[in-house]
Amino acid sequence: MSTTALPMAHPSLPRRLLANPLVRPLAALALLLLVALFLVPGFFTLEIKDGRLYGSLVDIAQRAAPLMLAALGMSLVIAMRGIDISVGAVVALAGTVACWLLLQGHGTLLALAAGLGIALLCGAWNALLVAGLGLQPIVATLILMVAGRGLAQLISDGQILTVYEPASFFVLGAGYWLGLPVALFVVAGLYGLVALALRRTALGLFIAAVGLNPVAARLAGLRSSLLIALSYIACAGCAGLAGLMIASNIKSADANNAGQLLELDAILAVTLGGGQLSGGSLNLAGTLIGALIIQTLNALIYTLGVPPQLTLVVKALVVFVVCIAQSPVWASRSVGKGAAA
Repeated sequence: MSTTALPMAHPSLPRRLLANPLVRPLAALALLLLVALFLVPGFFTLEIKDGRLYGSLVDIAQRAAPLMLAALGMSLVIAMRGIDISVGAVVALAGTVACWLLLQGHGTLLALAAGLGIALLCGAWNALLVAGLGLQPIVATLILMVAGRGLAQLISDGQILTVYEPASFFVLGAGYWLGLPVALFVVAGLYGLVALALRRTALGLFIAAVGLNPVAARLAGLRSSLLIALSYIACAGCAGLAGLMIASNIKSADANNAGQLLELDAILAVTLGGGQLSGGSLNLAGTLIGALIIQTLNALIYTLGVPPQLTLVVKALVVFVVCIAQSPVWASRSVGKGAAA
């Protein structure tokens, strides 16, 4: 009896496009830009003044830079089934330490190094609690969320620390290079370093293994605790850099309000970019797009004259929809429908 080989069914183009993790965040960003095109006159207008590029798109990208930094660090933590809700407090603490040192007469390099150093210490504290003592991530980082901002308020005595010099400190957040904000080059550099480490080494595979099954990863010989600890340190470092960028841009540090709810935006940026809250997936490019979606949404709400309070409602609804879409029940139903089709 002869058998005839059946031709292999290739997925259609729409299915291949939907399988790409960047399609959905790019589509969401394109939708927001389309709304801006019709409702906001001059939204896409760009002009060059004194060798610098100006326009709404440039402003959105520049203001999204601190969120991009925080979200990149958050994506590493979430990829290994963790969460860090102390990001906003670390942002406030790093900026406060840097501005306080500048007001004491110290130089830019020392201020930046101290701000970044205190952020890394915060990350080491979270790492100790989560990876060392085995505390639940949300509980461990909640401690620093409260204590970190309180420490920043103690350093600043509850006041806004405004700095007027040196000018070199303002380059990080408000400077321009080649006509574009320096903040964008910082984000691009950090993204390049992390992406290179994930693709050119086994680090990406190790993170995915720990995120999917930390017990199996440990039995396979991976040092899961060390990887988890490093992710919290990296997350805090990114948040500290974001705090320094914010303080540099506004030339001050506000321990009371700096970084408020930034952890929510960072988590939302990761999930909008295709990251799974259950761990095991990491999409750096999607995370950056998610941050741009959030900042574009904020800009649209303010430009259209919608009450600012609505911003929090919209973000909460988006988080709710994303969490429901990633729930096991919803995923099983989607798989069932696909199999039935």
